Amino acid sequence: METPGATPPQLPSSSRSGEWPLGWHVSVVQETGSTNADLLQAAAAGAPDRTVLMARHQSAGRGRLDRRWEAPAGENLLVSMLFRDVPQSPHVLTQRVGLAAISACQRVAGAKPMLKWPNDLLLGGAKLAGILAQASLGTAPVVVVGIGLNIGWAPEGSACLGAGIDPLELLSALLAAYDELPADVWLQYRQHLGTLGRTVRVELPDGELEGRALDVEPDGRLVVVDECGITHRLAVGDVIHLR
Repeated sequence: METPGATPPQLPSSSRSGEWPLGWHVSVVQETGSTNADLLQAAAAGAPDRTVLMARHQSAGRGRLDRRWEAPAGENLLVSMLFRDVPQSPHVLTQRVGLAAISACQRVAGAKPMLKWPNDLLLGGAKLAGILAQASLGTAPVVVVGIGLNIGWAPEGSACLGAGIDPLELLSALLAAYDELPADVWLQYRQHLGTLGRTVRVELPDGELEGRALDVEPDGRLVVVDECGITHRLAVGDVIHLR
């Protein structure tokens, strides 16, 4: 059942429950501020593992580095997933969601995006989707992973899959693809990471670094060799592909 707005922490049920992959608890709302924020509230109230909240529109969606993420109502996939089964390296969850999104785009739209480190999807070199994880790592750790994926609309300079694709269909394909991933996704993530082999500029909290992206390690760090031949292993940063 779709509702006029989000009602966290008690989330509405979905009339498509029989169509979602088993083990996922999916709710769909017309509008909310932020699906990530709603699920963090829902987690505090006891929402189960693999609770999913999709919104037709977000009025306060955020991407990495607190950038605003907003799209016209009903055009794009705006969804967050709550995970209580948190791996030792929580970044694996964002990698899994990114890989599942690639598979869903291929199945539903015939598109073949690639990943940009650490967690963007690119199509034709332009941004198709962004992924943002937020954690509450107390005695009962919880990670909420949100993804905004352009379907029928994209801001200037970004990519979209194209009109006529139902965000609900794409979400169902994404959840199914997530379940099909192996326990260890590092090799798949590395294979789909278009950043590798590229000259990049990495914007860091204390400056920037330019060099060649050589590899990504199992712990998620990007290996970049600068023009002086010095190797850097980066855990955080905003990457720009240069050439």
